[in-house]
Amino acid sequence: MSKKTATKKSAPAKAPKPKPVPKSPETVDAGGGILVEIAPPPAKAAKPAPEAKPKKVSALSAAAAVLANATDPMTTKELIAAMAAAGTWTSPGGKTPEATLSAAIGREIVTKGDASRFRKTAPGRYVANASVATTPAAESEPEQASKPKGKKAAKGKATIPDGTPGPKSVSELFRF
Repeated sequence: MSKKTATKKSAPAKAPKPKPVPKSPETVDAGGGILVEIAPPPAKAAKPAPEAKPKKVSALSAAAAVLANATDPMTTKELIAAMAAAGTWTSPGGKTPEATLSAAIGREIVTKGDASRFRKTAPGRYVANASVATTPAAESEPEQASKPKGKKAAKGKATIPDGTPGPKSVSELFRF
């Protein structure tokens, strides 16, 4: 039998590093007795600070403000027209802002329940929820949900209503 011998691989040749550009004007020998003066690159102009833009009001916040001043229940179409007339919110160009607003109001009613800023009186008609005070601080900071949502929140041990720990996975149910 013959033995295999390992061949030693040589490292690839490294490229020479370029000389750094001097930061101050200097005289450098360019070869052949020629002297060249090198100047530093020009300094960049400082960028002006961006102007602080006023924060845009969301359609929900504008609708809550309109409904707080309204006496009768309003449809989302009436709300969009009232918000545009008051100048608090205008549609950014969507085809159905009424449907978007209706879905957003419905979502807030479902997720927040009694703490919602809106109350549904009839199909498609909404009023301001009198039990919830609408303050600018309350509108800007959304409340955190009490239960985490999603698949990742359910990881870990499940608990059965009687308090005993459940299985970590389905495979634990079928172990003998």
